[in-house]
Amino acid sequence: MSEHDSPARHPADTEPFDYLIVGAGFAGSVLAERLTADGKRVLVVEKRAHIGGNAYDTYDDAGVLIHPYGPHIFHTNSADIFEYLSRFTEWRPYEHRVLASVDGQLVPMPINLDTVNALYGLNLTSFEVEDFFASRAEEVEQIRTSEDVVVSKVGRDLYRKFFQGYTRKQWGLDPSELDASVTARVPTRTTRDDRYFTDTFQAMPRHGYTRLFQNLLRDVPVMLSTDYRDVIGLIPHRHLIFTGPIDVFFDQCYGALPYRSLTFKHETHATEVFQPTGTVNYPNDHGYTRVSEFKYITGQQHPQTSVVYEYPQAHGDPYYPVPRPENAELYRRYEALAKTRPDVTFVGRLATYRYYNMDQVVAQALATYRRLAGLAQGAD
Repeated sequence: MSEHDSPARHPADTEPFDYLIVGAGFAGSVLAERLTADGKRVLVVEKRAHIGGNAYDTYDDAGVLIHPYGPHIFHTNSADIFEYLSRFTEWRPYEHRVLASVDGQLVPMPINLDTVNALYGLNLTSFEVEDFFASRAEEVEQIRTSEDVVVSKVGRDLYRKFFQGYTRKQWGLDPSELDASVTARVPTRTTRDDRYFTDTFQAMPRHGYTRLFQNLLRDVPVMLSTDYRDVIGLIPHRHLIFTGPIDVFFDQCYGALPYRSLTFKHETHATEVFQPTGTVNYPNDHGYTRVSEFKYITGQQHPQTSVVYEYPQAHGDPYYPVPRPENAELYRRYEALAKTRPDVTFVGRLATYRYYNMDQVVAQALATYRRLAGLAQGAD
């Protein structure tokens, strides 16, 4: 892979690139790899000083492998996606577990049988906890909001303990103001299963995400620390693939699409272990939403340990599209504009204003590649 400030030769001295790809995260890197493997001439332009997007990892000053943009846990039910990425990384099996700090205890999250028994001093079985949830659930005529999802399943007390405060911090909105999809992502279990995810494939890149991206992009020229707007007029290309914010591409002509951002506070401690699991959620009065310890996630052995505190905020790098009907409608206006630009393909979280897991971004990129390859064959 070539990472440099400018292409080896001045672009004007060469044939046009078949594809200019904006962004070196999962969407851009997967498309770059696939199209290059097809013999296409591809250039990737990335505004940050590194590849990998938010999944980028690096060693901190203590020598601990960290995720600067918060923990990224890979999981998927797709054998095809796992097999594709396995060409570029070995894997380390890892099942993520999360505890929540509630009523002075650390209890499993998502809520399961052990969570209920610990909080309420009970000794219920799986069958009995199902009745417990049913007895507390509130009838909701139509599930519209995130609050509706939770109270209709487990009642208002567990809703307040686990969801209301966390959601207010994470989104700056009450769950009653958010689309049902936000809390619908988090299951409630009647068993003792304390895994955060239940996907078929759960693993971490054995040598880190950055190595995975280096392998994806090993045959692709990459311009780092470069805003595409500064160079797009200087680099001849036949087609643009854009993975940045769609509203920014169109100069926010209809207004800015709302996002929630994060501030990360990284700490290193002179101890092998800081907390009892990979992530601890704080659905209470703390300013941060969660604390993650990287050595659980990476499997690294080290005499010290590094953790990250996450503080949600309204402004900053875009992380989470805010799921409200008016925002979906605003995105649809930009989507309509995008359809007037056959010379540009929009792909990825930011370009399609959706909160995708990493495997979903890879799936979207592979589907986009198949469509582009089909169009190219049709043109031939």
